[in-house]
Amino acid sequence: MLDWITNTITALNYWGIALLMFLENIIPPIPSELIMPLAGFTVTQGKLIFFWVVVAGTLGSLLGALPWYSVSRRLGETQLKTWIDQYGKWLNLTNEDINKSQDWFKKYGAAVVLFGRLIPGIRTFISVPAGLQKMPWLEFLGYSLIGSLCWNLLLTYAGFVLGQNYGLVEKYLGPVAAVVLVGLALFFIVWVVYRKKQ
Repeated sequence: MLDWITNTITALNYWGIALLMFLENIIPPIPSELIMPLAGFTVTQGKLIFFWVVVAGTLGSLLGALPWYSVSRRLGETQLKTWIDQYGKWLNLTNEDINKSQDWFKKYGAAVVLFGRLIPGIRTFISVPAGLQKMPWLEFLGYSLIGSLCWNLLLTYAGFVLGQNYGLVEKYLGPVAAVVLVGLALFFIVWVVYRKKQ
């Protein structure tokens, strides 16, 4: 997969980054944790410009978030789950993934779209509960834009700093994502307790 990602970025430059990040949101096994750091490494070689790499990655992420949002908004939960039962295996998607993302959305509200874009494994599927809950288009796009921008900026910068060792980003991102997840959960608990006291 790494060779395919490398060849796509080499051949298409910014369009390749946008395309890969679009596909990453549609087909979960394609990892942004490899795409953006590799693009960041390419910046160190003088082949691409950092700013435009982040813009291309964010544009691809944003466009990639729309199909899942649109489909889930139009179909509704029952039809969507029926479709996933039939075809989800081709996309590495199960109804359990949908249930988890819906639980997140119900617990944390619309802001989970923003924070969900920063967590591997949830990033792709967070569009589904937003669509099922009929989150307004502009709100969805706004949160998705901010979250995707932060994520792509982080990954691109990591690849830029690590240079040829950009592959380490994927290795160490799992524990970091777990820490972020725990931090967000603690923040939410403190916020709920504070609100109840008021």
